[in-house]
Amino acid sequence: MNLTQLSDRVFVAGQVYPQEMSQLKAEGFGTVICNRPDGEELQQPTAAAIQESAEAAGLTFFSVPFNPSNPDPNMVKDFAEAINGAAEGHILAYCRSGNRSSRLWAAVSQS
Repeated sequence: MNLTQLSDRVFVAGQVYPQEMSQLKAEGFGTVICNRPDGEELQQPTAAAIQESAEAAGLTFFSVPFNPSNPDPNMVKDFAEAINGAAEGHILAYCRSGNRSSRLWAAVSQS
């Protein structure tokens, strides 16, 4: 897993997998935010599968999908609510490459 740190608490990454959730918890993460819509790639795990594994590991999970071809006007607000509702510890936002998550973080942190 290739993490990029954006702030003292917020990190972004490309696609994460259910089996990585316990490792994230052990590394001090408290929250995972999915910014990837389901079905972008055939082998991509669903947000529900990540959520189930994240919650089993004791992580808080939010789904704020960012579809660049059909952006939701509420996604910046929804991402901000996920950041504000995050559990203690680090926050990991992920998408396919980390770019969309970084853009959402930039939009929230500049507002």
